[in-house]
Amino acid sequence: MLTSEFDYFLPTELIAQTPIEPRDASRLFVYDRKENTIKHEVFRNLPEYINAGEVLVINNTKVMPARLHGVLNGSAKAEVLLLKRLDYKTFETVMRPAKKARVSSKIVFSDNLSATVTGFFDGGIRTLEFDFDGVFEDILREYGEMPLPHYIKEKLADKSRYQTVYGKNDGSAAAPTAGLHFTEGLLDSLRAKGVIIAELLLHVGLGTFRPVNSERVEDHKMHSEYYEIGEEAADAINAAKKEGRKIIAVGTTSVRTLESAADEDGYLKAGSGETDIFIYPPYKFKIADAVITNFHLPKSSLIMLVSAFAGYENTMRLYKTAVEERYRFFSFGDAMLIR
Repeated sequence: MLTSEFDYFLPTELIAQTPIEPRDASRLFVYDRKENTIKHEVFRNLPEYINAGEVLVINNTKVMPARLHGVLNGSAKAEVLLLKRLDYKTFETVMRPAKKARVSSKIVFSDNLSATVTGFFDGGIRTLEFDFDGVFEDILREYGEMPLPHYIKEKLADKSRYQTVYGKNDGSAAAPTAGLHFTEGLLDSLRAKGVIIAELLLHVGLGTFRPVNSERVEDHKMHSEYYEIGEEAADAINAAKKEGRKIIAVGTTSVRTLESAADEDGYLKAGSGETDIFIYPPYKFKIADAVITNFHLPKSSLIMLVSAFAGYENTMRLYKTAVEERYRFFSFGDAMLIR
């Protein structure tokens, strides 16, 4: 398929600039694939669409304050986005200005934080080895900024609103945004109904939000991202699959993790690794029976994954309807349940 086939018209004013308060007050676009029906709901009513015994799969990653500003080679202003931790001191990053950041170039961020460029790759990717005094995570919290997407122009008053309430493990360069709609109260309501909540981990990096620039979809290469699935989550999901209970994946990151770790029979293997899975139509899903997702950028790998799950023509129709109904789009926007 052509990448241009995944383009759609979106009025600028529908790009959400701030999060809804409270989190579960966002709208929920419900699409039933079997009945081919659409309902317009509120996210807090999600329990009405999930049954006891079904498994809700969430990604418990946390976003690092991963954007740093410094001085490159003693003169030029530089911006660094941390993508992936390679070891204690070394990160894979995206830098601006990339052309000036050659191997051995030095960036100074503060009196006790600097870095040296150790690797140089296509697409503006650089590996940086950091030099610092103290605990890196503490320094990052002091000097780093939350890496909000470029289309969000408003300043985020509360940094926690770009984190899910269930995030536990620092390591992402962007939020798994479908999870931003959940509150502790909503999760408690789901548990009280008998819904099983299974946690996995995928650190969101360049693979998730890198734009698709190739003319043909299949020529796009995803960047790898780290994932983990524990024994408890794998057992819960496998038992549900065996007994015919549905698996609802929260976000495209959860879907990609499940598909990366599934065997050919549709069962999960606990473990960890790197995944560069790229899901686009046509694709046969092994695990997820339903997906909760936000509305994604045109021509992105994320809308391609949604198109693989809901069908290409259906997806483009649903997005057109969402625009007509004035849904809020992208990271701080509304959600869609495809079941």
